[in-house]
Amino acid sequence: MLRLLGRGISGGTQPIYTTRAHVFQIDPTTKKNWVPASKQAVTVSYFYDSTRNSYRIISVDGSKVIINSTITPNMTFTKTSQKFGQWADSRANTVFGLGFASEQQLTKFAEKFQEVKEAAKLARDKSQEKAETLSNHSQESGRETPSTNQASSINGTDDEKISHVSPEAAILKSENERLKSEVEQSNTNAKKWETELQTLRENNARLVDALQESSANVESWKKQLSACKEESDKLKEKIAELEAQCNEANQEKQRNSQLSVRVKELETELQDKEQELENLRKQAEIIPQLMAECETITTKLQAAETKNKELEGRIEGLQVEINDSRQKQGNMKGELKKFMDILDGKIDELHEFRQGLSKLGVDN
Repeated sequence: MLRLLGRGISGGTQPIYTTRAHVFQIDPTTKKNWVPASKQAVTVSYFYDSTRNSYRIISVDGSKVIINSTITPNMTFTKTSQKFGQWADSRANTVFGLGFASEQQLTKFAEKFQEVKEAAKLARDKSQEKAETLSNHSQESGRETPSTNQASSINGTDDEKISHVSPEAAILKSENERLKSEVEQSNTNAKKWETELQTLRENNARLVDALQESSANVESWKKQLSACKEESDKLKEKIAELEAQCNEANQEKQRNSQLSVRVKELETELQDKEQELENLRKQAEIIPQLMAECETITTKLQAAETKNKELEGRIEGLQVEINDSRQKQGNMKGELKKFMDILDGKIDELHEFRQGLSKLGVDN
């Protein structure tokens, strides 16, 4: 297939535009899921086939042809996301998908697809016009030939026949020769197309075999995938169990660390208690001395209380004496006030007496 495609490309196919993309094909069974046709990004090119006057999209991955799609005016390239586009090929009975590295590459590919589709439409229209022209020329040549023969039989002399028929006969002869060459070329092209059709049929048979082999491989891969999924599920469960055990071990480590801290705290408290006990023992050794001193102090305290009571009695007597002295002092203040009042009266009288004496002295 690759050798035939290579001979076709070298025999008159010209590259128009080339890019790189990941190639996908629609799943033939589900018609929904995409199946990767390439393991990595491959070269995808637009080609113009001058011998067939057609446009194709071709992509080769190593020695495998993964895209050989002839573009027709009825095809449509659809953008399904920012970096993915697709088109349906009815001849190949599949849908191709391309994943690009950027949105700009997808946009450029879509624009080129539209340009090539328009070019394919123009090429088809020209082919139809050419076919119609050939058909019209063949019909006209069939109608004009009898009339020319009839005209030559009607005319009189041989000279008149030659002079009257020669220009039209030359035109018809050249036209017939041209039509013959075109018919021969059409026959040659038809044989070539039959050969290419046979080649395409053989290629299609090979592709069908490859597709069946791929389907068998897909079934095998599905079984392997299901086995891998089961093994993966088992491994996930095992991992979950190990994670749970690890979590329990971590929790146990945390508990052990907390217990270690608590043990250290208890050891510190025990040391403090032992120090307090030692201090109490030392204090217990001096308790008898303290008891003796306490008894001595108690005796002294009792003697002091006795003296205190005696002093309180004396204080009460002194308080009585103070009250008496205060009362006497109050009485003395009253008598002193009376004496001061009398003294003030006497002083006033003496002052008046002096004033009288001074008046008498002035009068004398």
